[in-house]
Amino acid sequence: MGKSKSAGARRKPPGAQAGARGVKAKPNPNPFEVKVNKQKFQILGRKTRHDVGLPGVSRARAIKKRTQTLLKEYKDRNKSNVFKDKRFGEYNSNLSPEEKMMKRFALEQQRHHEKKSIYNLNEDEELTHYGQSLADIEKLNDIVDSDSDTEERGTLSAELTAAHFGGGGGLLNKTASQQSEEGDKAKSRKELIEELIAKSKQEKRERQAQRENALELTEKLDQDWKEIQTLLPHKTPKSENKEKKEKPKPDAYDVMVRELGFEMKAQPSDRMKTEEELAKEEQERLKKLERRKMQIFFANTSNREVPKHMSADDLSDGFILDRDDRRLLSYKDGKMNIEEDVKEEGSREAGSSESEGEEEQDSSGEDMEQSDGPESHSDLDSNVESEEDSESPKKGQLQTPGKRRAGSDQNTRATARAELPYTFAAPESYEELKSLLSRRSVNEQLLVVERIQKCNHPSLAEGNKAKLEKLFGFLLEYIGDLATGDPPDLEVIDKLVVQLYNLCQLFPEAASDAVRFVLRDAMHEMEAVLETKGRAAFPGLDVLIYLKIAGILFPTSDFWHPVVTPALVCMSQLLTKCPVLSLQDVVKGLFVCCLFLEYVSLSQRFVPELVNFLLGILHIAAPNKPALGYALVHPFRAHGKNSELLLVSNREDAATWQRRRLPLHWASGPKAQTETETNHTRLSCLAVCLALVKRCVLLYGALPSFRDIMKPLQVALMEHLTDCNHPQDLQELCQSTLADVENQKQCYRPLVCEKSKPVPLKLFTPRLVKVLEFGRKQGSTKEEQERRRLIHKHRREFKGAVREIRKDNQFLARMQLSETMERDAERKRKVKQLFNSLATQEGEWKALKRKKFKK
Repeated sequence: MGKSKSAGARRKPPGAQAGARGVKAKPNPNPFEVKVNKQKFQILGRKTRHDVGLPGVSRARAIKKRTQTLLKEYKDRNKSNVFKDKRFGEYNSNLSPEEKMMKRFALEQQRHHEKKSIYNLNEDEELTHYGQSLADIEKLNDIVDSDSDTEERGTLSAELTAAHFGGGGGLLNKTASQQSEEGDKAKSRKELIEELIAKSKQEKRERQAQRENALELTEKLDQDWKEIQTLLPHKTPKSENKEKKEKPKPDAYDVMVRELGFEMKAQPSDRMKTEEELAKEEQERLKKLERRKMQIFFANTSNREVPKHMSADDLSDGFILDRDDRRLLSYKDGKMNIEEDVKEEGSREAGSSESEGEEEQDSSGEDMEQSDGPESHSDLDSNVESEEDSESPKKGQLQTPGKRRAGSDQNTRATARAELPYTFAAPESYEELKSLLSRRSVNEQLLVVERIQKCNHPSLAEGNKAKLEKLFGFLLEYIGDLATGDPPDLEVIDKLVVQLYNLCQLFPEAASDAVRFVLRDAMHEMEAVLETKGRAAFPGLDVLIYLKIAGILFPTSDFWHPVVTPALVCMSQLLTKCPVLSLQDVVKGLFVCCLFLEYVSLSQRFVPELVNFLLGILHIAAPNKPALGYALVHPFRAHGKNSELLLVSNREDAATWQRRRLPLHWASGPKAQTETETNHTRLSCLAVCLALVKRCVLLYGALPSFRDIMKPLQVALMEHLTDCNHPQDLQELCQSTLADVENQKQCYRPLVCEKSKPVPLKLFTPRLVKVLEFGRKQGSTKEEQERRRLIHKHRREFKGAVREIRKDNQFLARMQLSETMERDAERKRKVKQLFNSLATQEGEWKALKRKKFKK
């Protein structure tokens, strides 16, 4: 029995035994949630931690903690109401309840006795006004009498008060008893009140009279004092008895400061007009000028003398009276002044006819002068109204038909016919633009383009922007035609660049597309020639001018630009793919080098094609030598047909050469030249090349590899060009370039192999190392070990913090997603409910409709 009993006791569940003891039993973990961390090697004596883990339980615990803390903060993020318990000692466990109550009672009494604010009128402190309590004033015991200004204002006599506001019984009885004693007849109540009113008015009059007497006496006393004051002895102050010292003259600085103090401040000016307002005003001005011009033209054509039938009785006295030509009657020496008036009238008529033509010519001449300026390409901002007044026929002017007006009319018509129109429509094709600009002077072409822009400004109409975008492309094509002409009209191109710039500021995207299209077309042509022939010649002057215009219209200092970057690639291809076969190719290549330096002047970008081309130009200007000292790249060759293209062997031609700039029109094909002119052109090309080399030295002087870049050019200048019989100017330019190269500082230190330390001999003496503790790195002090421990702890805590922040963000993201899904589900439910109700209503309506139809 004992054995079975013990066995039964052993079969009891562990939870029952723990429950009997009052301790909660620990539940067995789920075996699928237990993670066992296996060890590779088992070391005796080492305590293992985290050998068994419960990731599921830990994750659930972390989610519960974030739900209680982070989720609560997330839900209360937009709430500002927080309940704070400010009861004294509520959370202080060191104080007993009796001490808390005593301290709270003391604080409450102190709060009542202390004065919180001087503006709090609800306190027990008594406030006064002129010595009178405000509480008594609020009772309105002081009745103000507006008719009285004395100190007793606002007070009524006791009899009147008693009669009107109660208590009059005693007064009436008193008066009645007095009258009975005197043996008179008793008065009624009305008589008594009237008597009291009369008495109060009499007292008021007496007080007024006393006040007036007091004022009169005061005024009289003041007058007597003024009369007596002049008789009293006046004591002069001590400052007046002393001799007056002369004041020093103000300093110039003080005078300037005073003047600046009284100087007029800046006055506000009129507000600046917007671009749309300016464009609209300019269009209206041009339209008025065009209308005035047409009025003058048609008026002159309509005023032509037309022969008409004359009867026999006609006395030829017909005239047109436009004004009142009555004259004032005057006498001189007993005779009327008639001849002088007639002369004045004739001179006035002639002056008016001449002034009309002159004013028209002056207005057009002023427009031309305004456009002739180097930097101004706009019409004259003249006052249109004043011009209209001067051009319109003057009232009161006598006009008679005759031959006297014929000459002036013809001149005016010719001037109006030759003058440019003031308004232009935007051209729809390139031929239309070319017809407007051809056979006109430079200034007239600029005026036409400018007036087209002003009359078709984008702010004036909706389709004007597209018209001006087409105008930009037409101007580019027109510039290309001017550049390919013989000779090229470079002056017109120079002036039209300003108009291109103005259009580019209005719509930069369309302008960049147009310029990029032109450059792409030129590159495609060059690539096609390269595929067929293997080499391509330099393009025409139009492509070079397009490259120049691209650098003017768009910024060249950007790291990447949709127009400038393709232009740089195009110029690089020109310097590397196009061989130099003639002087014309040399001029074109040097022009491209100039464009390269203009493009990279701000960004200081290194261009290897530029340096190689300049080296090739220096090579073809020197005689061939077996040892060069540098390497040439395509398109130049060390020996061959054009290896001495710029070499000048005639000393007489070199002596007569003068330095000057290369004309750009030579790039389109120079005319037939003599041998001397050809040698001068070669020397000019060499001078331009040396100037470009000098600019490259100044531009790339700060590069670390400057010495290596300029070494081939330096060798060419020192060893190959010094033996040539060049003019003195070229030799000086060459020497100055070499001096600039030598003066540039070396910005880097060449790499040198580090000197190795000598290898010591092997020593057989053993090295003694102190063993500090097992498991730690040997050879370190205690401070170093502590530092390593802190670094390790910091890294571990940092990683843990990053991990927790990442988990917090994931938890918040899940919460936000759940809220969004709940809102979407609620919205869908409401929409579905609404559709159901609408469907029910529609069904009921259709059923009702069918029922009515059956009836």
